[in-house]
Amino acid sequence: MVPGYNQNNYTPRSELYGRTARFQECLRSAGIGGALIMQNADLFYFSGTCQDAHLLIPAQGEPLLLVRKSFERALEESALDKIVPVRNLEDIKRGVAGNLNNSGRIGLELDVLPANLFFRYKRMLEPLEVVDASELIRKTRMIKTPYEIERLKESARLSADMFCEVPNLFSEGMTEIEFAGRIDLFLRERGHQGKMRVRAFNQEAFMGHLLTGWNSACPSSFNGPTGGTGLNPSFPQSASSKKIGRNEPILVDYATIVNGYIVDQTRIFSIGSLSGKLVEAHNIALEIKRRVVKEARPGVNGKDIYDLAIGIAGNAGLAGHFMGYGNSVNFIAHGIGLELDELPIIAKNFHITFRPGMVLALEPKFIFPGEGTVGVEDTFVMNENGLEQITLGDDSIYTL
Repeated sequence: MVPGYNQNNYTPRSELYGRTARFQECLRSAGIGGALIMQNADLFYFSGTCQDAHLLIPAQGEPLLLVRKSFERALEESALDKIVPVRNLEDIKRGVAGNLNNSGRIGLELDVLPANLFFRYKRMLEPLEVVDASELIRKTRMIKTPYEIERLKESARLSADMFCEVPNLFSEGMTEIEFAGRIDLFLRERGHQGKMRVRAFNQEAFMGHLLTGWNSACPSSFNGPTGGTGLNPSFPQSASSKKIGRNEPILVDYATIVNGYIVDQTRIFSIGSLSGKLVEAHNIALEIKRRVVKEARPGVNGKDIYDLAIGIAGNAGLAGHFMGYGNSVNFIAHGIGLELDELPIIAKNFHITFRPGMVLALEPKFIFPGEGTVGVEDTFVMNENGLEQITLGDDSIYTL
């Protein structure tokens, strides 16, 4: 066993083959003969390892894991039955040809595969027709298994421990980046893996947004309601050198990751009281959360839930501040699991029928330029009766 690893953290064989079987149903329905998977999150989901490898999943039959490096670790980490070493793309081509008979269509993760690699694989895989399998993969991963939900709850427990400790980690006059460093240390010492995966293009991984006062309302390129200036233009988001002041919102929006699975949670803190306007907006965010939890259940269209949230913000006279200011994002919740930005999303003009097993991070927030951000975020599992919140803790403003 790899030193320092807990074998209980390896994905069970039954879990891997159950995921594969569900994906194979999707491939057969789409008329695709197989898929060649290489993106790390997808590779880990279906094989249990992130070693340098390609995973061939035929529409019928046994998956084949073709490993370049490290073959020895892949053998230990993956519970798949067919794992073979390869040296180069020619070996991979032979593995694919031997399983798909060089006829029909093969799916690749075209939402993440760089263009130059796409053309290279397209030539390599001829005469197979290359098609996009990314949507089928994401929809398979969208419904979490009981095993995955338990993993998410492990991350949620660490998140709860962190938020309980947050009031002891900062003080007036401390910089945001020092505060963020203290949170990072607390989490890393307790099993947070550090690296967070996102599927979107040009959105680098980071552990979370630690933003205070006006910086929590500073727009950025990040596809979320908040951004922050960051330390410099090369990474223009999240914590900065700004000092924490009194009577301003302190937004702690962190993704906690244990054994690969992410939960997302936000809480608001302050040193001294906030203005009545900010407190009222925070209460409206909590009302949106309560109404969404009440109305969202299997069979409901996510678009209707989005409209419900927009209506509550509008009735409160806060539509222009909801989920951004001047350039608001068009969603109120995003799927989460091995990546931060999974399906489903609750968004404008996005129709999705809720199903048990979906996991969502719901984040109603209000942004006020020059003053700050208030609101909340929690991670939920959709079960047979509706949304179950798995992140823990009081969601009111914590005043020191």
